[in-house]
Amino acid sequence: MSILIKGGNLLLSNSDGHSWARGDVRVAGSQIVAIGPNIEPQAGDMTIDAVGKMVAAGLVDTHAHLREPGREDQETIATGTKAAAAGGFTTIACMPNTTPPLDSGAVAAAVLQLAKEAAIRVVPVGCVTKGRQGKELAEIGELVEAGVWGITDDGNPVEDSELMRRALEYCRPFRIPVISHAEDPRLMGQGVMHEGFISTILGLPGIPAEAESVMVARDILLAKATNSWLHVAHVSTSESVELITRAKAKGVRVTCEATPHHLVLTDEAVRGFDTNTKVNPPLRSREHVQALRVALADGTIDCIATDHAPHTLEEKDCDYRQAAFGLIGLETALPLLITHLVKPGFLDLPTLWDRMSARPARLMGLTDHGLAIGKRADITIVDLELEKEVEPAKGFSRSQNTPFAGQRLIGWPVITIAGGRVAFGEVE
Repeated sequence: MSILIKGGNLLLSNSDGHSWARGDVRVAGSQIVAIGPNIEPQAGDMTIDAVGKMVAAGLVDTHAHLREPGREDQETIATGTKAAAAGGFTTIACMPNTTPPLDSGAVAAAVLQLAKEAAIRVVPVGCVTKGRQGKELAEIGELVEAGVWGITDDGNPVEDSELMRRALEYCRPFRIPVISHAEDPRLMGQGVMHEGFISTILGLPGIPAEAESVMVARDILLAKATNSWLHVAHVSTSESVELITRAKAKGVRVTCEATPHHLVLTDEAVRGFDTNTKVNPPLRSREHVQALRVALADGTIDCIATDHAPHTLEEKDCDYRQAAFGLIGLETALPLLITHLVKPGFLDLPTLWDRMSARPARLMGLTDHGLAIGKRADITIVDLELEKEVEPAKGFSRSQNTPFAGQRLIGWPVITIAGGRVAFGEVE
């Protein structure tokens, strides 16, 4: 198939970042073969009118939960990747807290086999420990051979410091990160939201910021001692940002991600006891959110990851203390951040695209990514003026647990092309 995208505002990928141009993009097979003004249509072209719309490299998510195998009632690879395509994503990394856990090459291969028919590219993440039990290292060599981009027990921290040290050492020659779910379970206790003024007012048990930052400090020290790559998942506190900033300045190989919901919402959102605001790590207070935004803008936070975590209605329609942690985010991530960060002037679009596309692609080793000739045809077309309401029931995810239902957001993807195929959107 050949596709000709006409007249778009192109956010081109280049060696020193991004640059704007107006013009056309031709796709042949799975590659971008031409970029320029007034490219002539050829027989058999599928033509897409992109006048007035932004055309850019597809979004990349380093952290999403697709639940398959084992919890297909929450999400499947098919439904999750359709939701991702609708959100402008062309590659996502799936977390290993499945049933069975993704702790061997065989399970990773099974996931990749299921993903062959997916709407977009899926890259698996393997477990640090067998069964995510925190007792014995998983078959990391097998996992690397199968194609994982990193390892994590996400959902569970690696409590054993010696085991974490050995995991870092083992991964160093493979040049993959250990992805830290930074959480001290004893400090977390039975907490269900951020520990602070709001938790006191609501009478809900709190999770202190130190439950995260203590583990971030430990893992940074272990990364320094082993000269290994540490990636900190879903950073949520100002103290974590400070620790990562200092570590980077000292040459420690540490990268990190933040989620859209931690960049947009504060613990004030919990006042209504909407269980869709119950996430782990919890929504923090305003000073933490502000620290995350500053760190995102200056590059301390390397990328934005959705931490898409689908749950059934039964798991959320209950008392706040009993509800499952997590929210869905693949379909709303981009318009949420355009509405709350780009439009108010916290970030410009090239910086947002760096954090949601270019940098996560580099972290995952996707050398074929970018809006440039010869790259894989992973392209997102966005209508920056399109405003619409978040309607979870009309989404592609199998679950509907979002705190943004009913909100009006601006800047929605309208067409997503993944590997040269239209994965989302209507094309005449």
